[in-house]
Amino acid sequence: MDRSSVIGILLGITAIIGGNLIEGGRISSILQLTAAVIVFGGTLGATLLSFPLNDIARAVSSLREVFFEKTIDERAVIEDIIRYSIAARKHGLLTLDEEMQKIDSSFFKTALRLALDGMPHKTLRETMEQENVTYEAERRRIARVFETAGGFAPTIGIIGAVLGLIHVMENLAEPAKLGAGIAVAFVATVYGVGSANLILLPVAKKLINKLHYELYIREMMLEGVIGIQSGINPYYLEEKLNVFIEKRQK
Repeated sequence: MDRSSVIGILLGITAIIGGNLIEGGRISSILQLTAAVIVFGGTLGATLLSFPLNDIARAVSSLREVFFEKTIDERAVIEDIIRYSIAARKHGLLTLDEEMQKIDSSFFKTALRLALDGMPHKTLRETMEQENVTYEAERRRIARVFETAGGFAPTIGIIGAVLGLIHVMENLAEPAKLGAGIAVAFVATVYGVGSANLILLPVAKKLINKLHYELYIREMMLEGVIGIQSGINPYYLEEKLNVFIEKRQK
């Protein structure tokens, strides 16, 4: 479980509801079905119009990554690379064929497979870097779904507010109906701005941050594989890979 994501969303929602209660408000006063239908339905419709259905489905499935953290031990990755490097120097690259079956990362496994197949260093680097470019573009497109929805939500909230005020103006002669219209107007704005700034935009930012971390790990793996293929002394290779961690910690 990604504790920062869970704590963040719970804290944000609790702060808003708690603030409303402190001021003497009621939870029921901010639970408006009409406002929810307008804002969330309108935002979903606009987002569906903006992206292919496949991107929307992948964005929804990516929510698991936001709330469930898949940790990668950087030191363990370096230790594995050095172990492979020592084995390759002693017994040759092909001895790593069995070790490949134990590697979880598809990127690492593919790079090592290409190295074992004898692909030249330059071509190997270009091939895997292109894979990273493609992967980054794909992940950014998923994050953009949430960014776009976060841009639409406040505007749809304003539309909901205007509709609520129209309802108020139509019922000026009936004071009993004014409260409901005004409530929809203000609650729709809260739903729009709140969903954008507490959920949609933070989710997009979280996905981008996770992408940056994955690309950093991939870059380290690629340098390790090329080092193994080049026959670099394992001690020098370890020092080179440790620089990745040192730079990230600065």
